[in-house]
Amino acid sequence: MLTLTERLGPIEASDAVDTLTLDYATRTRGRFKASSDGGREVGIFLDRGPVLRHGDGLTGEDGQTIRVQAAVEPVVTARLESGLPLARLSYHLGNRHVQLAIGADVDAGSTGLGWVRFPPDHVLEELAERLGARLEHHEAPFDPEPGAYARAGEGGHHHHHGHHHGHDHAH
Repeated sequence: MLTLTERLGPIEASDAVDTLTLDYATRTRGRFKASSDGGREVGIFLDRGPVLRHGDGLTGEDGQTIRVQAAVEPVVTARLESGLPLARLSYHLGNRHVQLAIGADVDAGSTGLGWVRFPPDHVLEELAERLGARLEHHEAPFDPEPGAYARAGEGGHHHHHGHHHGHDHAH
């Protein structure tokens, strides 16, 4: 079994010996066993907290690198006009503490359509429709926004612990 213990952040596909396709729920876990896309048994033993993002690399003591890929899974994509309508929908869905992927249609041209993607949920779908969105139920990779507290270029949630220097506070 290949043991993976270190996060490398985003890597190029050519830098990996194999890929590991995982759904979003699995990518939130720090410890699990899986089979790589090439058939290798892998054990994942990572620090808790950060979500594995599509394109992230993982490595272990033997130096082999595996690249994470977001699996295709059931999602709902809500499309509507970019700007205030998209911001309003994102706000109301986010206010329900649901994970969201947000983007724009590449071929939208001058129509200015944006989209919000989330796991199927009839309450959220009804809300999106009330706010003017056109819904599409389909299967696609789900790689939601990492959140405002993630460091630039990284996904997940991080904490800084301890100080290793003195402070001189004059009041």
